[in-house]
Amino acid sequence: MAIQALLVILAVLLVLLFLGVPISYAIAVSSLTAILSSIDLNVAVLTAAQRTFVGMSKFSLTAIPFFILAGNIMNQGGIAKRLVDFVMAILGKLPGALLVTNIGTNALFGAISGSASAAAAAVGSMIRDGAEEQGYDPAVTAATNAASSCSGLLIPPSNALITYSLASGGTSVAALFMAGYIPGIIWALCCCVVGVLLAIKLGYKGTPGKFDWKNLGVCTLRALPSLSLIIVVIGGIIGGVFSATEGSAIAVVYALVLAFCYRSINLKSLWKIIVDSAKMSGMVVFLVGVSNILGWVMAFLQIPDAVAAALLSLTSNKYIILLIMNVILLVSGTFMDVTPAILIFTPLFLPICQSFGMSTIQFGLILVYNLCIGNITPPVGNALFVGIKVGRTSLSKVMPYMLMYYVAIIGGLLLVTFIPAVSIALPQAMGLM
Repeated sequence: MAIQALLVILAVLLVLLFLGVPISYAIAVSSLTAILSSIDLNVAVLTAAQRTFVGMSKFSLTAIPFFILAGNIMNQGGIAKRLVDFVMAILGKLPGALLVTNIGTNALFGAISGSASAAAAAVGSMIRDGAEEQGYDPAVTAATNAASSCSGLLIPPSNALITYSLASGGTSVAALFMAGYIPGIIWALCCCVVGVLLAIKLGYKGTPGKFDWKNLGVCTLRALPSLSLIIVVIGGIIGGVFSATEGSAIAVVYALVLAFCYRSINLKSLWKIIVDSAKMSGMVVFLVGVSNILGWVMAFLQIPDAVAAALLSLTSNKYIILLIMNVILLVSGTFMDVTPAILIFTPLFLPICQSFGMSTIQFGLILVYNLCIGNITPPVGNALFVGIKVGRTSLSKVMPYMLMYYVAIIGGLLLVTFIPAVSIALPQAMGLM
């Protein structure tokens, strides 16, 4: 019955997504369909309503709207330019200076804003004009911008990791945040390796002359207020000064003060930011609520146990099973957004990984890393298409270069998957697990 119910859920979900139904409604309807196939109508409706309310009433969920608001405030002008100058002062001597600067700035800006698409749009537009003046191929710069834009989703503060904490039953947000640093840096380094190799092949030079320490000092001072958001929020959470939810509220206050100091927003634009953040937060919170129905259905019908048994019947080798899971997540990530995919696949695959003795923290980083790759892969690939639009080029021209980035980034995924220390070394060193 469990496998039958899973097939019903997947079939209904895929059909609804193909028809263009919003993902939250598709999850709710597919979950209800599975309940109706096993339980009577009255119980199904009552259970769905209860589980939705329970899913949306978790206090820790408050952190997501606050981080969304803080990110939207930080997106409003001034910050991207300061970060580009800061990273250029550090990496500008490397071959393809603008490419590696784009990569480094995306990692920082993505962590501050919490959005890969925002990073690709803001940083890409800053890099584009200079790249065109220096004769860079627009397809190369667009591919580099898109490929590196998701590294910031792994580096905290990360809404994806907060969502996983909720979906996994309360995994420590502080531990997940610390665990995200090394995978996020690995992603950025993989992109840097490809960027430098492309630059050498295509003849893109670094900035001439000696390293300018004075310029680095000036750029650091200009970027420090923006970078301090990460230090203040993450330092407070890790140090136990405040919780992730309280830290998200502090991030909003900090972002507001910084934005008004930079004079990048006024009361009129602030109202628009608040409205946009409320709309986005409403979608995320409702999605978490209806996904709680799906989680209950899977637990009630013992679907994770059935999936685990099916995989173990194929092979008992945990490495092969992990490869199969990675393939499933990579394919799913190409047509699903990160948040709903986390909510769907966590209850399905987490019990299997726990049966191997894998920590919930490592699995969370494997899951998010996989789904971030989907964010830069057709046919959906939001960050990819933002990068293409900003770069004023086409998918056909960008994809040959994207293939090189995929190979490097998937190499990083294998490290996260098969070397536990990549994810858990920092949380362990900090005494968070």
